[in-house]
Amino acid sequence: MANHLSSKKRIRSNDTKRVLNRYQHKTMRNAVKKLRTTENKEVASTELPKVVSVIDKLAKRNVIHKNKAANLKSKLTRMVNSL
Repeated sequence: MANHLSSKKRIRSNDTKRVLNRYQHKTMRNAVKKLRTTENKEVASTELPKVVSVIDKLAKRNVIHKNKAANLKSKLTRMVNSL
């Protein structure tokens, strides 16, 4: 158990950040899944910039790795272009 005030605060702040990161990561995964299941090219083309923006924000905040973000964006772009 933590003894110092600063370590107790660190535990609280880590829990808060973990919950927020999990929420944002799950939201990103749902958006990617929704885009991948889209059959219509027009809808996919309008959704792609929004999903890419979410992926970039998570990579900037180190929720996901920058290479994972690049791979996701590349695959999604190729998928939308091939529709």
